[in-house]
Amino acid sequence: MKRWFLPDMPDLLGLLREQAAVTQGGLRYFSSWANGAGDADIVRAAEHEGDAAKRAVQSALRTAFSTPFDPEDIYELSDRMDGILNSAKNIVREAEVLATPPDRHMAEMAASIAEGQGYLCAAFDALGHDADEATAASDRAVKCCRDVERTYRVAMSELLSLDDVREVIGRRELYRRFSRTADAIESVAGRIWYAVVKNP
Repeated sequence: MKRWFLPDMPDLLGLLREQAAVTQGGLRYFSSWANGAGDADIVRAAEHEGDAAKRAVQSALRTAFSTPFDPEDIYELSDRMDGILNSAKNIVREAEVLATPPDRHMAEMAASIAEGQGYLCAAFDALGHDADEATAASDRAVKCCRDVERTYRVAMSELLSLDDVREVIGRRELYRRFSRTADAIESVAGRIWYAVVKNP
């Protein structure tokens, strides 16, 4: 009976951390796939888990009486993080459509992307009680994105030596998708900084 008169106080930061952990797990599978040791179906299943984690955040946000940060920031962090796994799943799907298996450059980029998400997890763990650590971990995630960009440039330059036009087109498209996935990581890191600046 008393519960009816108490405001709803869901653990929104806890739910964001859970979504970050699900995303990290999915990207580990994705990295295994890029190394030729993983199953594409597992990556797709992980993306569905990410969707469920995002829905949990958004459902809790609708009923929360108060939030640790601006509700818009929580929504954006969850939505942008969901885009990371969506992007990884789309790479797997595109590789199948193009009949182009991942190569060493893709494996290297996938490892950097997974590492970047690991730093995002650390940032979410610190968010709400250690602003300096949250932003420092976000910066480390961005550095991983820079590593992806360096690998991307090397990979694209090597395409110039290939004669098979179909292979060139397929690999170029996949390399670009890897770069956009790193951009999604960087977008979350930037929003963490924004949330911290708004809520010192």
